[in-house]
Amino acid sequence: MTQVLNFIDGAEVPAAGSRTLDLVDPATGEVFGTSVLSEQSDVDAALEAAERAFGVWRKSTPAQRQLALLKIADAVEARAEEFAELEIRETGKIRAVVLEEEIPECVSALRFFAGAARQLEGTASGEYLPGHSSAIRREPVGVCAQIAPWNYPLMMGVWKIAPALAAGNTVVLKPAETTPSTAVLLAKVAAEFLPRGAFNVLCGDRDTGRALVKHPITELVSITGSTRAGIDVATVAAADLKRTHLELGGNAPLLVFGDVNLAEAAEGIVGAAFYNAGQDCTAGSRVLVDAAIHDEFVTELTKAAAAQKPGADFGPLNSEAQFGRVRGLVENLPSHARVETGGTPAGDRGFFFSPTVISGLKQDDEIVQEEIFGPVITVQSFVDEDEAVRLANGVPYGLASSIWTNDLSRATRVSGELDFGCVWVNTHGPLVSEMPHGGFGHSGHGKDLSSYSFAEYTRVKHVMTRFA
Repeated sequence: MTQVLNFIDGAEVPAAGSRTLDLVDPATGEVFGTSVLSEQSDVDAALEAAERAFGVWRKSTPAQRQLALLKIADAVEARAEEFAELEIRETGKIRAVVLEEEIPECVSALRFFAGAARQLEGTASGEYLPGHSSAIRREPVGVCAQIAPWNYPLMMGVWKIAPALAAGNTVVLKPAETTPSTAVLLAKVAAEFLPRGAFNVLCGDRDTGRALVKHPITELVSITGSTRAGIDVATVAAADLKRTHLELGGNAPLLVFGDVNLAEAAEGIVGAAFYNAGQDCTAGSRVLVDAAIHDEFVTELTKAAAAQKPGADFGPLNSEAQFGRVRGLVENLPSHARVETGGTPAGDRGFFFSPTVISGLKQDDEIVQEEIFGPVITVQSFVDEDEAVRLANGVPYGLASSIWTNDLSRATRVSGELDFGCVWVNTHGPLVSEMPHGGFGHSGHGKDLSSYSFAEYTRVKHVMTRFA
């Protein structure tokens, strides 16, 4: 049986107590190991180690931080197979996807933020008051508590630690309780190139995360997770006025207008909806289609979805709890909904769910308003552009969206009306390290990736000198 330990102050260490959490292979439903369940004394130890390291790391030069991150990126790339094995065991992901898409994206993000470390931006220094000179300093915030999700354990971990370390902060990262292994390996790999204690990993549950947020050493809290978890973090952090970075749930609308190639749009949308079994905050799960082409498009969408094979094209849901949640949403559909394909578990073991398309839905239906986080597409129709925008914006989330049309004027006009942090046109899902990722409303605030993310891990100081 595998046992995953904490990584604190440069070494793997057991938790102070004896309690553990089971690790389950979602492809089989079988327990294969455990991780330690950290308690308050473990939280104290990790944050104190990060606080000691901050005294060293904050004084490093941007060039030194860049070099460390570049070396970490090279090491992750060199050990890609090892990272992939751990990721697949805890998530059930498709091997080729992990090796060819997700790990290269992790390496790319590390290299991007290595460059960002040397590109500090701010107002030009100068004499804005006679006899006085002003300068702006961008400084690291301090010790950052970071909470990563289970849908992209390694990639989301990198998206958090890379900008924080590039800016000169130190980190305590808490991975999701079902997927801790790649975070610990990442810390072990990074330890060779960082001061001892600069990057720590603490395994545990919600109470562990809450203790991290509440701790007086923590200066900034970053979480990727559900809206419920984000509200919990924000509430606890507010009591001590800690800075927060919240990348939360999503419920992306995909607006399909009547001038598109129906087969091509259907194929693109299915790929966006079922990537990672739909367990993605930006998943293309809420399709809004022009009423004039609704029936024909549903036919194309159903055909494309039914061709997807669980276990070959996408993996299982992450846990029994998530499997039960998706199943419950589908089983409790209103009478006016129609399951065009799927709607049932797939296979006789593990947490696989069949690719599903549901039509006939109304805006206030639970499955339309709630983030599904599974391989399920909902379909609604609209009669004109105004209704399309109203339906798209008619949910509490504001993370991602897309417009499918060959009319450039329409795409430009509608992209300005959609209340989402990202709008794609004739595609859905691609991300690059140079561009920001983050949303509005119940999708939280703050940006991952890009120089915008780097800036969030800095504080701005004005220094004024009288030289009369």
